[in-house]
Amino acid sequence: MRVLIAGCGDLGTETGLRLAAAGHSVVGIRRTTTRLPAPLIGVRGDLAAGHLDELPDDVEVVIYAAAADQRTEQAYLGAYVAGPRHVLDALARVRARPRRLLLVSSTAVYGVTDGSWVDEDTPARPATVTGEILLAAEMAVLERGPEPSAVRLSGIYGPGRTRLIDQVRTGRAVAPDPPVYANRIHRDDAADALVHLATRREAPHPCYLGVDDAPVDRGEVLRFLAEELGLPEPPTGPDRRTRGGNKRCRNDRLVATGLTLTYPTYREGYRAVLAGDGVRHP
Repeated sequence: MRVLIAGCGDLGTETGLRLAAAGHSVVGIRRTTTRLPAPLIGVRGDLAAGHLDELPDDVEVVIYAAAADQRTEQAYLGAYVAGPRHVLDALARVRARPRRLLLVSSTAVYGVTDGSWVDEDTPARPATVTGEILLAAEMAVLERGPEPSAVRLSGIYGPGRTRLIDQVRTGRAVAPDPPVYANRIHRDDAADALVHLATRREAPHPCYLGVDDAPVDRGEVLRFLAEELGLPEPPTGPDRRTRGGNKRCRNDRLVATGLTLTYPTYREGYRAVLAGDGVRHP
């Protein structure tokens, strides 16, 4: 099967490598194709601007995994609204007829701030402009894409993503009081989820929440990391974040497809990060 991955950063590259290891031919779009590891086949392209080299005409599955390089309205519009349109237009020009399209989106489309539970049936009411753009991108893909599905990932962590660990190590971590619930998924599990949804026979549902099994108070994670590092517990204080909300996301629909998470909770995942497991792709 020929798979096109539009946006080969860390997550897109890892997804491509896993697909290739399973025997699939993987084409990856990236501005600098020399940074793509073998056996991925590079196609040079600027997704937001629409400057793409010619794509193969035998693509069967498209995974759109690009991310905005800034948290600005313009960057989000380019990455999530213009980018998918440019990819689908480029495929149409070579008369490619992919049968499936996965869009990597975000749980930021839910503007929930009261710690309540969220699943795919929860109305998506973004609380930010960037969340509104993500939701608009999903709607556009659902209208146009073949077997389209939006995979709403939560906070990705894993190799090279050590923000919370760094906060604990440097003494800057503050456990929010009152508690604030957050959701996360290890990079490897996010990649496995995309591979799984791209390759299973059954058509995907239009939406999945890509989170682990344990939505948890962020303070609990910080205290766990402090214990693992042999450091004092972080102090408590008001939540100082300016984004992220306060919600608990369910992954029942994704797990029901047969996906098994390698890191079902933050404990297994962060222990792997602390042990230096995995590779961060440039």
